[in-house]
Amino acid sequence: MDAVPFIIETPYPGGKKTKLNFEYLVEMREFLQCRRGDGILLGEANVLPDETLNYFGKGGERIQMMFNFFVNQHLFYALATADVAPLIGALRATKKLPAGAQWAQFLRNHDELDLGRLTGEQRAKVFERFGPQPEMQLYDRGIRRRLAPMLGNQPQLELAYSVMFSLPGTPVIRYGDEIGMGDDLALPERQAVRTPMQWTDAPQSGFSTSAKIIHPVIAKGPYRYDQLNVEKQRRDSGSLLSWTAHMIRLRKECPEIGWGDWKILPTRSPSVLAIRYDWRGNSLVVVHNFDEKSQEVRVKPEVEGGQKLVSLLAQDTSEADQNGIHRIALEAYGYRWYRVGDLNHILRRGKE
Repeated sequence: MDAVPFIIETPYPGGKKTKLNFEYLVEMREFLQCRRGDGILLGEANVLPDETLNYFGKGGERIQMMFNFFVNQHLFYALATADVAPLIGALRATKKLPAGAQWAQFLRNHDELDLGRLTGEQRAKVFERFGPQPEMQLYDRGIRRRLAPMLGNQPQLELAYSVMFSLPGTPVIRYGDEIGMGDDLALPERQAVRTPMQWTDAPQSGFSTSAKIIHPVIAKGPYRYDQLNVEKQRRDSGSLLSWTAHMIRLRKECPEIGWGDWKILPTRSPSVLAIRYDWRGNSLVVVHNFDEKSQEVRVKPEVEGGQKLVSLLAQDTSEADQNGIHRIALEAYGYRWYRVGDLNHILRRGKE
């Protein structure tokens, strides 16, 4: 079979416009599925919500998945300011997708954290919180840091990952972030976040047996490989790696997030995001507090069985008042995952 040349370039905000031939995506998908029936096309295009159908296709006939840069950037604004309203707006703006299409939700990737879709004021606030020094910034629109050094504390790090795992779509983890790897700002541009995976405390962090490697390992500071590595965290039940593994298992037990419909629930707090998922008669409610202060929120599931919420993270339940409202206490950067209804209710709905 003759190879079909295929190049798609997406301009950055304010950059030169490029004419794209999206029909090539249909040919690529047909070619892929002839070779691998279980293969997918995952797009990396930092575009506005009204441009996404160019990539998915109106009937979902083009690529199956795409990284949700729009939500990603507004998520970091929420992490920087504890204001979830723009994030809610971004989620709603990217909700409508063709059948069979889905978002890939992520926190960091191998490039800078691109903030080009935020307003100038919003971008300035994220810079101030996560990249205040010039050497931390890149291309006047992004931050060239890893997630752990940016957030700087494990409670907010866990909050960020809990949010990502609970966003509509499929979560994608950047290598090394599951152990809280750091960055090396002494390296040029994007190389700062491309240091080798820190497997062990052996030379070159167990990544290579060579005396010298192209990208140097992080050997100094709090994120150095002899102190921060997979081998060490696997033996620690309280490590970030152990916590991440637990959250991955939890996410796999919640197909409602990947397959179901969702709705934002009012909380009466500008810092708390609450989402309800519904799929095949079952529902989840996930609540996140972006604030560094604890607070109590009021959540009404507005679905059958909503009088009782069963925690998926602890031996805990929440009972609604006579008006169907749950009062949920959240610590600083706190999060809760609930299944709606008691066990009998869930089993009954599963048989219907």
